[in-house]
Order: sequence, then C-alpha cells, then structure tokens
Amino acid sequence: MTVSARRGHERVVIVGAGFAGYHAARTLARLAGHAVEVILINPTDHFLYLPLLPEVTAGILEPRRVAVPLVGTCPSVRPLLGTVEAVDIAAHQLTYLAPNGAYQSLGYDRLVLAVGSVNKLLPIPGIAEYAYGFRSMAEAVYLRDALLRDIELAEATDDPAERTARCTFVVVGAGYTGTEVAANGQLLTNEAAMRCPGLAGQPIRWLLVDIAARPLPELDQRLSKTAHKVLSRRGMEIRPHTTVVEASHEGVRLSGGEFVPTRTLIWCVGVRPDPLIEALGLPTIKGRLVVDAYLNVPGHPEIWACGDAAAVPDLTRPGQITAMTAQHAQRQGITAAHNIAATYGHGRRRSYEHQDLGFVVDLGGVQAAAQVLGLPLSGIPAKVVTRGYHLAAVPSNRLRICSDWTLDALLSRQLVQLGMVPASAVRLAATAEVRAPPPQAPHTA
Repeated sequence: MTVSARRGHERVVIVGAGFAGYHAARTLARLAGHAVEVILINPTDHFLYLPLLPEVTAGILEPRRVAVPLVGTCPSVRPLLGTVEAVDIAAHQLTYLAPNGAYQSLGYDRLVLAVGSVNKLLPIPGIAEYAYGFRSMAEAVYLRDALLRDIELAEATDDPAERTARCTFVVVGAGYTGTEVAANGQLLTNEAAMRCPGLAGQPIRWLLVDIAARPLPELDQRLSKTAHKVLSRRGMEIRPHTTVVEASHEGVRLSGGEFVPTRTLIWCVGVRPDPLIEALGLPTIKGRLVVDAYLNVPGHPEIWACGDAAAVPDLTRPGQITAMTAQHAQRQGITAAHNIAATYGHGRRRSYEHQDLGFVVDLGGVQAAAQVLGLPLSGIPAKVVTRGYHLAAVPSNRLRICSDWTLDALLSRQLVQLGMVPASAVRLAATAEVRAPPPQAPHTA
C-alpha cells in the first residue's frame, strides 16, 4: 500500500504507538491542527495500556479494556499498520513491513522515534526456549491459559511429582511487572485450585526471585516492605540475591544450586530498547538513542526520539538519563509534540524536565502499595489510589474497566482457557529476537 501525502502539507511520521508515540500524536494533532499531516505507524491499531496487563492475566479485565483504539481517540491522525524495519536518514524515508507481508517505503519531513522496548534476553541456557515474557497482549492472554491449564492438568495426573511441578510457578524479576504478575497470578491459581477437588491439600507454590536485595528495588524501601509483607503472608517465596542459571522442560536451577520443578517460568527481568535504534547507526547510550534536552537528535533537527528508545537527559539528576517508565514516556511524547509544533510556528519549544510524583503497585485483591507526594500508602487506601491513577491515565474504556472491576468484586471469576495464542508465539525466543535487514522496498509514498 502506498500512502499519499496531503497536498501542500508537510508530513510528520511517528513510529510506535506506545505511551510516548500515542501521546505525541494526539498532542501534535491538537496543536498543529490541519497545518501538518501526522501519520502514526504501529503494528497494531491500538495503544496498549501495559500497566493493567496483569489484570488481564488474572481474568479481572477483558483484553479489549486495555487496548485503546487509535481511530477515534487520535483525531486528525492517520494510523498506518506496519512494523518499521529500517530508516534511511539521508533520504528522509523509512521502510516498513505491512500486514500483507510486503515491504513499503514512506517519506517524512519530521520523524519521531518512539519504538519503545522489547523483552531483554540474557544468555542463560534454556531461557529462550522455556520462559515466557510479559510485554504484549498475546503474552498476557497466553499466560492466563497456561496458569489455568497447569492447575487442571495437575488435578488430572496421578503422578505426585508431576502434580507438584504443575502447581509451582517461578517469576524472575521483582520489579513493577514481575511483582504485579506474581501477585495477581498467585490469587488466580489459588482460586482455580480451590475449584479442583483433586487438589485438596496440594500446595500452590509461587517463587519471586531477583538478583536485587529486595522486591521493587527501584522504589522506596517502605513500599518494598509493604509488598514483601503482603506477598509473604499469602505464602509466596521471595528470593533476593537469586536468579535462574538454567531452565529446562522439567524446571529451573537457581543460582544457589536448588532445582525447582516447574512447568511455568515467567521472565520479567527487564527490557531493552527496540533493535531498530541500534540499526540507525547514530550515537546511543545503553542502546537508547542520544537526544538533547529538547528530545532532538543532535545533528538531525528533523528527528526526535522519546520514551524507552531515547536516552533523555534527566535535568533533575545531572549526568543521568531518565528511567524507562510509562510516566516519563507519556510526558516526553507530549514535550516532543510541543517542540515539533514550535518548528511550524505554534508555540515555543521546551526542555523536558519531570520529577515523579509517586508510584503505584497493584498487589492483587484489595492490596496495593503506593507513594503519592512522598506519602506511603498500603492496603485499601493504596488500592483506591492505584485504580484511580489508572482510570485517570488510560485514555478511554474507563466505564468498561470500572464495570469489569465491579463485576469481579460481585461475581465469581470465570476460569476458562481461551486457547487463542500458541506457545510458540510468546516464547522469549520469538518475542526478543533481533530483526533481520529488510529487502529494498519497491514503493515510495
């Protein structure tokens, strides 16, 4: 497909519809009006609200609740389905893979790189083949099926060793994602096991391991202690200073030498910038594209970058770069849009400076840990703040999300497998691979 330019309009292409790209597109379209053509290119037709994915796995939220459609929520923005594979900086042109499998070219006058991040794959034997990541809708939906399937197969087997392995779940990485996945997943499997008479008395074992000294190491120690207390009280085994050194179909071996029989290994160690950034041949810091305080790529006034893909100087901590968080990505996208609009005479450009106002971590059930303006919260007050924050941050579907939360509180959860995502699609070997160089694209837009 060839995308034709609007006559007399300059084209701004935004690559990626994550927190940074989505908010950059919305903001720029509002600021510049119809003065420029804004194209938002993304593999899917929605912005995925990642912080609520653990609740999709837990069966609390229906998957579409966390998928914000681009059409309708980004007025005056032209969504384009595709995965960008290469950028010709000199020619102001990019190559993307369309859904029909054809490579196409697209020209630009201004370019915003907001491609985000992918699962970080470490060279540990067996991880790529036997671990599941947690960065996409497919991974969240598949993991829910996997957890329920293990519980059902555990009830069906007469082999005590097989039953124990299927009732054991290992999460590697005790940051935001790993902690929330473990907390919500544990409650789901506990409820599923209660409905299986054959598992009466069978322990449901969850391990949360991290090389750090405590869970949520990036947060205040008070929040870390709250999470540790809540999860430990539920029976979760929290293993600090520990990691996986080998994985197999039979289980995982931990760094202390212990072998843990399991059929489910969830990899939440972290992320790395999208491989597209390294392929640009521009200066990077830890794989992130170097930009100035205005989110501009030095030497390329037509290119901006933001979010996980950009090494944005942290003006609140001189000498450091901003963390890879949704808060930073969203605000950087908005700042980039203002600065691009300024090049067209709409307002003045601004440097990016933002200090986190707080943190929220969902611990499942009625439990959460939060810190708002320096005030630590736990239990129900923290849960209210956490859900209030997400409702304020998600661009649409608020009523549907509230409805799901209400139904989950009033009715028993539907514990059924959907069987829509194959395991081969969500193994780390598939979700963390580096892209191959594309062939020359035949069409130019």
